[in-house]
Amino acid sequence: MRRDLLGFIKKEPDLARTDLDFRHLFNSWFNRGFLVLRPINWDSPAQILEKIITHEAVHAIDSWDDLRRRLQPEDRRCFAFFHPALPDEPLIFVEVALTKGVPSSIQRVLAEEREVVPIDEVDTAVFYSISNCQSGLAGISFGNSLIKQVVQDLSRQLRQLKTFVTLSPLPTFCKWADHHGVDLPKDDGALKELAAYYLLEAKREDDMPFDPVARFHLFNGALVHEVHVGADTSENGRRKSAGVMVNYLYDLQKISQNHEVFANKKEIVASKRVQSLAKALATHTHSQLKDKRS
Repeated sequence: MRRDLLGFIKKEPDLARTDLDFRHLFNSWFNRGFLVLRPINWDSPAQILEKIITHEAVHAIDSWDDLRRRLQPEDRRCFAFFHPALPDEPLIFVEVALTKGVPSSIQRVLAEEREVVPIDEVDTAVFYSISNCQSGLAGISFGNSLIKQVVQDLSRQLRQLKTFVTLSPLPTFCKWADHHGVDLPKDDGALKELAAYYLLEAKREDDMPFDPVARFHLFNGALVHEVHVGADTSENGRRKSAGVMVNYLYDLQKISQNHEVFANKKEIVASKRVQSLAKALATHTHSQLKDKRS
């Protein structure tokens, strides 16, 4: 019902009042206390695996072989939240790569011929895709609880894991640049500076980050860790993010502190490296963007 309602609201804005009731109910019914975290692997029921293929929203799963490469190797994990009333319907899921070091390319993470990292050599957990499965639950947040729970579980299971990061797109980077009449630099160094500037300085009118993925991870308590040029060479990655990706770091000791700083003061926590990249732009041709808001 709510999925249909969300479609009608575009033409009938008054229905938004009805949606408030849905949101109130769903926030109660799908409270974190009711949700069950379950691992998804190659041995999971086919009907659930089909839903993972269907609802993957970040990096399309092209085939069953592609899905197997993401689930079967010992250096890959997938977790999903389920509700007891919907035991065969994942609500949201996250895909994780266990790596040695922080990766800088999604193509290398998903490469068909990549070498599997022995589990005793991994030191980093990379959250490279998080996808909602139920359009009727849009706006009901599960992602923050999901990532934090997975971080806690993996840190207990694999004591050698020291770093928890994402490898995330910048889905509105090109849109923002086009809106401001900014030509994306062809030089990798300049593009990296512009991307860092975008992540730290591009804001909406409410002073929140323009980038929706940044808003999500920063609100969760992550920090902007590193920017990578040429990290996503797919058509979608080039069209939306100019091929740029970013690592958001989940520091177990600072998640709560980072969340409070962002939620209460709207301050973006970033590594010194990213801060330096953003500041460097002030001396270049795009410094006039500093005070613009979108």
